Amino acid sequence: MILRAATSWYLRLRSTLEKYKYTPYTIAEYLRKTGARIGENCFIVPTDLGTEPYLIRIGNHVAIAADVAFGTHDGGVWVLRDESPDLQVFGPIIIGDNCIIGQRAILLPNIRIGPNSVVAAGSVVISDVPPNTIVMGVPARPFGSLDKYREKCLERWAQQRPPDCVLEPGETWWNSRHFTANRERLRRHLLALFRDQLQ
Repeated sequence: MILRAATSWYLRLRSTLEKYKYTPYTIAEYLRKTGARIGENCFIVPTDLGTEPYLIRIGNHVAIAADVAFGTHDGGVWVLRDESPDLQVFGPIIIGDNCIIGQRAILLPNIRIGPNSVVAAGSVVISDVPPNTIVMGVPARPFGSLDKYREKCLERWAQQRPPDCVLEPGETWWNSRHFTANRERLRRHLLALFRDQLQ
């Protein structure tokens, strides 16, 4: 029994240490080894996709924030185990291309999140999310369309973008070689922009 416990502890430690080799841009490599099907160009902060990662499919260009929980089985069947001791219920989680799943969202079994969708932070997704939709809440419900969200974000960024921000052709805000300088420009600009509200 002691040998079994030591072996189990060693395997968990080895798995944990292996995960440290990856970044949110590369963790998909590790998660694919666990059976998850993950597309290209993803940004995934969690290093664990739950107990049945092979029931998870993630599309291309998907961002998943910290502390997102993936539940591919229905734990509620616990209350039925007196009459059916081996009862288990499972379901896949499918995330389409170009989605973002916000921090601490909970994704339950048998859901499909359509392409170009946003799941707001802290939401609990219990049913399918249509394409091009923003959902939020507990349970998650449609809040708006991606088109409306796009308009609002572009309008806000036109006001909030530092005028002296430097992005060279092919660069994004996050991969710019001017990242540190741009962050400082952004900080100064936002402090000036929101000065009255922050007082």
